[in-house]
Amino acid sequence: MAASTFPPVYPLTLSRSQPLRYVVFFYLYVMQGLPSGFALTALTNYLTAEGVNPAAIGSFTAIVGLPWAFQFVWGPIIDRYQQSAMGRRKPWVIGAQFMAFLASLGILFVHNPVGQITTLAWFFFGHSICASIQDASVDAMAISTIPENERGRVNAFMRAGFLIGIGVGAAVFSQLLRSYGFFTAALIQSLSLLTLTLLTCFIRERSGDRLLPSFGRQTPKTLVITAQKTDPAEPDFRWLFTELFRGLFSRQSLLLFGSIVMAYFSISLFLRAYNYHLIQELGWADTSVSLLTGTYGMIVATAVALAGGFVADRIGPRRLLIMVMSVIVVYLLTFNSLSALWIHRQMAQTGLVVLYFMDPSISVSAMPVLMALCRKGVEGSQFTTYMAFVNLSDIAGSFVAGHALSYVQAPTIGLLAGGLAIVALIITFITLRYYRTIHS
Repeated sequence: MAASTFPPVYPLTLSRSQPLRYVVFFYLYVMQGLPSGFALTALTNYLTAEGVNPAAIGSFTAIVGLPWAFQFVWGPIIDRYQQSAMGRRKPWVIGAQFMAFLASLGILFVHNPVGQITTLAWFFFGHSICASIQDASVDAMAISTIPENERGRVNAFMRAGFLIGIGVGAAVFSQLLRSYGFFTAALIQSLSLLTLTLLTCFIRERSGDRLLPSFGRQTPKTLVITAQKTDPAEPDFRWLFTELFRGLFSRQSLLLFGSIVMAYFSISLFLRAYNYHLIQELGWADTSVSLLTGTYGMIVATAVALAGGFVADRIGPRRLLIMVMSVIVVYLLTFNSLSALWIHRQMAQTGLVVLYFMDPSISVSAMPVLMALCRKGVEGSQFTTYMAFVNLSDIAGSFVAGHALSYVQAPTIGLLAGGLAIVALIITFITLRYYRTIHS
């Protein structure tokens, strides 16, 4: 009876299949990237081309991204309630995905995005709340199912999926906005989210998990035995928060994480300013910027993410992180010093494409470093908190750039970003060298 209830080999089981782990975490991050590319690239470039004030666009991006900055709230809850017939994390993933789909339907009620930018921002805010829960639960699932020797490569696939989602969201939805209108673009986004949610229903974390909830039926004995052997006891909130604070506020964690956040912020700060400069100062069409982002930018970023994952596993993520931060410093200082040449389209295009491989380069090197800092038992909570502040740095960069553009030009903002990247590099180098020394 047990064998008929749970087939001995179910092909879509994360714990049993290495290729499946790559595929699943890849498309789960594509799912996160699509709305981001739509809202924060295609729509913001569209609004910029329509003459919306850059400060208003900065506020729009801040509202849309704000829930991601507070996703650390969900980590302890996900770690606390993780016993289910469907698996430890899958119920959270499925539930959040479905709620994100429902929230995205609200965007369909906006008929004029330029005239209803505030209303649009708050509809996206609602979607972002659900998407941030999905992100936190996916990260928790990743840490609990990915072996340590696979983390660099799987992180590369995760980041590549996110970047491809952003690229498709930017390129495809920018064309849909101009050719078919906002309603069609928003509807296709919602249908895409629903399709990927249904796909997730067929995935199991472990062999003994159900595909669907039991809806009050008694849990089979085989599942109970499996859970007793593999699942940890559900910890209480006091223990969770104690361990979480110990992990987050250790000196090594604060220094490394602070410098990584600073590096992300520097890239976001210049990216938003540069996109504005291309459209408003150099006269590029918003669709041209979005299409370049979603084609060449996406291809380069994806290639860098995948290659970087294998390099991180080969030479070590710490060494790779130093190399990546050094490249970021050189790029920001050199490219912004040559701002007089931006009038040449080839130069401007090259700068934008190069800019888009900075984020995946940081991610494939920094994420394994941050995963290694996570304390056992609160891995999901701690890593989700790290990711929340990474997301906050991206939001803050867009917000600060939007308001700073009212006073200074993009090259000045870029040089400031380069200065911040230098500080991040110095802190990272000293911290990694010091802690490597005391542990050797």
